[in-house]
Parts: sequence; C-alpha cells; structure tokens
Amino acid sequence: MLPIERQNRIKALILNKRNIKISELSQTLQVSEMTIHRDLKPLIETGMIIKTFGGISLNSSEAGKLDDTQTCVFCSSGVDERQAYRLILSNNQIEVACCAHCGLLRQRQLGDDVTQAICHDFLKQTTISAPDAWYVMDTSIHMGCCQPQVLTFQFKEHAVKFVKGFGGNVYPFQEAIEVLDQKMNPNHPHCCQADKKGR
Repeated sequence: MLPIERQNRIKALILNKRNIKISELSQTLQVSEMTIHRDLKPLIETGMIIKTFGGISLNSSEAGKLDDTQTCVFCSSGVDERQAYRLILSNNQIEVACCAHCGLLRQRQLGDDVTQAICHDFLKQTTISAPDAWYVMDTSIHMGCCQPQVLTFQFKEHAVKFVKGFGGNVYPFQEAIEVLDQKMNPNHPHCCQADKKGR
C-alpha cells in the first residue's frame, strides 16, 4: 500500500472513530508505528488531525463540521448516519450526502476533487471505502431514502446473496455511477425528495 493510500485510509478511520491509537493504526494497516508517524505528518500539518497521548484525534473544528452537517450536500434532506456517504475533497473539506444515491451523483459532479469517499456496509454498518464497495439497485427493500435507491456492501458475495433474496442488480463503483446517471436522465422519472418516509 502506498503512503497516500494509507493516508486516505487513516482519514476514513479518523472520520469514523474521531480518536484512534497509533498501535491500532499500525495493526490495521500492517505497518510499523514509525511508518504511521510518517504518514500522519502531512495530516497533522493540514490541521485535520491532532496528536494525543499515544494516538490521534480529529481536530475539533473538523469534528464540528461533521456534527453541524445535518443536511445532504446534494438534495438537502436530513442525514441518517446509517446511510451517510462522506466525500473528502482535495482541500480537506468534507461533504456529507444522505445516501449512496446522492453521494455517487455528487462524486460524479466533483470528479478529481474527491480524494476519498466512505460509506457504510448495509449489513454490518461498518465504514467502507466507496470505490471498493459494491452497489445494489432496483431491490424490493425500501429504506425511505432517495430514488432510485442505492445500497452499499463491502463484499460482492454479500451483495449477490442480498439480491437473491430481495431482487435487484449488483454493480462495482464506476458502473454504479454510470447506471445511476442513466436512471436520472430526463427520460427516467425521478425525484430525490421522493419516498423519504421514516426520516
């Protein structure tokens, strides 16, 4: 894994946990603690994280941005953490979408300005890297969010088993963006605000 890949993984972990020990990062990323300290240096310099005794914490100003972000950057709906999709931009700003539907569309808009995107595994509710996730569309399960609905899975086999039980189609990241874009064109009726029951 390249240093930039480790740094992006560290960003995702710190956004999810807010605080993390150096030893835990070393074990998770399978590198020495010295390597972790080198990887952290640019993140500390940008002000995204601060050093703590034996670990790091998300800078309080960055944590405040997350806490203040109650509406989706794409459709302005409320954000349910279980479905949230976070975009980390090249300037270290963080945008939050209410679901993978809005997250993928916003990521398409931003293009190379996005350095990292994270979402939640639908089954385990763990944080996963969006480009490595598998996306299910057209399933019979409705989560009360934007349509067409997009569910995210860490493992392809979990997504395939889910589709066997509840219908739908499984797509890798880039194909999911393309399929969703096609579904959202004017020939397909849609509304981001539709079916927001249970919010």
